[in-house]
Amino acid sequence: MALIGIEEHWTTPGLAAALKALPAGRRDDSLAFNEIGDHLARLEDIGDARIAQMDSQGIDLAILSLAPPATGPLDPADAVPLSRDLNDLAAAAVSKHPARFRAFATLPMAEPSAVAAELERAAQLGFVGAMVYGRTGEVPLDDPRYDDLFATAAALGKPLFIHPQIPSPAIRDAAYSGFDPMTELALATFSWGWHIEAALAALRLIARGTFDRHPDLQIVLGHWGELLPFWSDRTNSLTRITGLQRKASEYVRSNFHITSSGMLSPALLHHTLEVTTIDRLIFSTDYPFQQPTQPEIRDFLTAFASDEDREKFTAGNARKLFGLNA
Repeated sequence: MALIGIEEHWTTPGLAAALKALPAGRRDDSLAFNEIGDHLARLEDIGDARIAQMDSQGIDLAILSLAPPATGPLDPADAVPLSRDLNDLAAAAVSKHPARFRAFATLPMAEPSAVAAELERAAQLGFVGAMVYGRTGEVPLDDPRYDDLFATAAALGKPLFIHPQIPSPAIRDAAYSGFDPMTELALATFSWGWHIEAALAALRLIARGTFDRHPDLQIVLGHWGELLPFWSDRTNSLTRITGLQRKASEYVRSNFHITSSGMLSPALLHHTLEVTTIDRLIFSTDYPFQQPTQPEIRDFLTAFASDEDREKFTAGNARKLFGLNA
């Protein structure tokens, strides 16, 4: 049984330095998580050491994605060339290890006019899609200036992975303050805030009518859908307010794929299958922030109802969505 991981992160010292050099109000405090333990060494390796780790986990193919916050917080003049350079580095890693790696493109979201062109260039280099975020500065992903991105992604058949990001300073101050700094950061990121931000970005795309305009556009959400599938009874009420063509849950079933992000929970699997189909679920580890072992992965895979469903989750759905060779 093949195993494909689709949310496997990497970074470079140059990107880290550029992000750390930003003024305090634009700096992403979640960068601190990259330096916990041996995360940084793992993130900066997209070669033999990473392949050895994949072998130990039983992962056959990894789709590389730049660790958050990517180039989004940078000035446009810096984000455009750096995104291009990072994509060239990822393409070189894939070229060197074509049986083990594919990659999501990094897009210069700080310069909306350059985003579609970089996605087109990345597609020519063999990238399988792009990783984006729900907000760039104060501009939400559903802003009309990004509509060319959605049109291009739909036309090229390249899915967009909406990755979590830290809430804005105003939201952090209003909703996550009043504790010691580490507790505030944890509340705003991995324990809650990250996932609310990603779910809201997806819901805003639905409410904006993005999938009515671009019905072929496909979105990937991590962490079992970033809480969005668990609230469909309420999100469906958007239809009667916004004039959407369908219920929010119907867009989730037709335009979203959901990945596990290393959260190997049978309970989350079973609940997700209540709101979407097995054809929409895909394996990932969220490496190196989650590092499930091969026995842990194998144990989780026993939760599937059949060998056919298990194969769809582990590799079949990823091959179909990203156009991967068997």
